[in-house]
Amino acid sequence: MNRLLILSAFTFIFLYSCAKAQKQDSDSSVSSVAVAQTLAKPEKKDHQIIEVKKAVIVPEIDGQMNDPIWNDLKWLPMDQAWIGKYPTVDDFFGRYKIAWTPEALYILVEVKDDILIDQYKDPLTQWWDDDCVEIFIDADNSGGEHQFNNNAFAYHVALDGNVVDLDSKKEPILYNNHVISKRTTTDNVSVWEFEVIVHNDTYEEGKTNDAKVLQKDQKIGFAIAYNDNDTSKERENFMGSVFVPGEDKNQGWINADIFGTIVLQE
Repeated sequence: MNRLLILSAFTFIFLYSCAKAQKQDSDSSVSSVAVAQTLAKPEKKDHQIIEVKKAVIVPEIDGQMNDPIWNDLKWLPMDQAWIGKYPTVDDFFGRYKIAWTPEALYILVEVKDDILIDQYKDPLTQWWDDDCVEIFIDADNSGGEHQFNNNAFAYHVALDGNVVDLDSKKEPILYNNHVISKRTTTDNVSVWEFEVIVHNDTYEEGKTNDAKVLQKDQKIGFAIAYNDNDTSKERENFMGSVFVPGEDKNQGWINADIFGTIVLQE
């Protein structure tokens, strides 16, 4: 009888040990698969690569084109129709220049627009349907989804200088401390000048966040666009700086993969 009990006990211990080892192997396999899936996340493919020159003298944000750095740079086009048909030259024409310092990106935009409209006085109401410049920034050029997170930013800069994007709570908020701007308009030509403080994906609303220090050879996901509205309740055209494949070209506010890539040079 005692021998039978001892044999049964050894059998139970052996079977339990085998089952436990099998579970550990299974858990290890699941963990390995999860890690492999994370590592296999596709990286953004760099496109529309632009080398950006460093500004020795920081541009003054005054809506003028007379800073030394602007005289050294060529204009780049905003000629891709993301929404609407290609407008006539009389209706819209846009171009930009871009430079950097360790503290910020600097952007000069010239827009020819026969009608400027700011019909929604609340900056957090249908901000995309008023005339505005939209600046897309992906600090680490990683691409990917950013609609309701800070993997990347889509700054809508209104005619009055307010800066809007969506936060992690799916609500619009002002990012006026991220982008400083000045616009001057003569007849139908507006000159916008921007200082953009770059933040990475660790940025949290309502907390103290350090801006990213920019340096030579750094890659940043970047695009810029103009929301054009003349007389409608909704924007009529959305003209961007990068080609977006497919039928739905209004992807910048969701998907940072469509951003071009700028490379900071001296």
